[in-house]
Amino acid sequence: MSTHKLEPNKWVDNYADYLFNYAVGRVSNGEIAKDLVSETFLAGLKSAKNYKGDAAERTWLIAILKRKVIDHYRKINSNKGKAEVRMNYSSNSDVEGDWLEEQVADPFSSFENSTMENEELGLAIQECIAKLPKKQSMVFTMKTIQGISTEDICNELQINPSNLWVMIHRARTALMGCLNQNWF
Repeated sequence: MSTHKLEPNKWVDNYADYLFNYAVGRVSNGEIAKDLVSETFLAGLKSAKNYKGDAAERTWLIAILKRKVIDHYRKINSNKGKAEVRMNYSSNSDVEGDWLEEQVADPFSSFENSTMENEELGLAIQECIAKLPKKQSMVFTMKTIQGISTEDICNELQINPSNLWVMIHRARTALMGCLNQNWF
């Protein structure tokens, strides 16, 4: 039984500022951010019939907006755009490595191809992680995917925090290059 229902007549009042701030943080351009929010609201209206109520309305709209941001960068498909995705996804988050996880569509979104696309991207990420040097792969997986604390990883692998962050940075750079070749 779903606990959430959509109220599109309240979207602009309730979510426009939040969605705009989210978008402008990813695309660094107010006009493009406004367009993406508008596209998000339109896509939300078009796919409202697919909304199952599993996620809160705002979470659902953010999932749509995330796809719009990714689609925006796919359309421009430039190195600058890819660099901005990389910078924005890593520098505007509390958790290191969020940019990579946010490339995967939100599980609550209702796009027809999202399940297949998520599986394909998941496989591409796994393949790219497998190509990393063993220690980089291990550190990246432990920190970013498993969420193990820096201290625990450093103790287990006998490395210092600086080494850990250098390895994670190198892993991310390599993964983004790999994903740009094999996915975007």
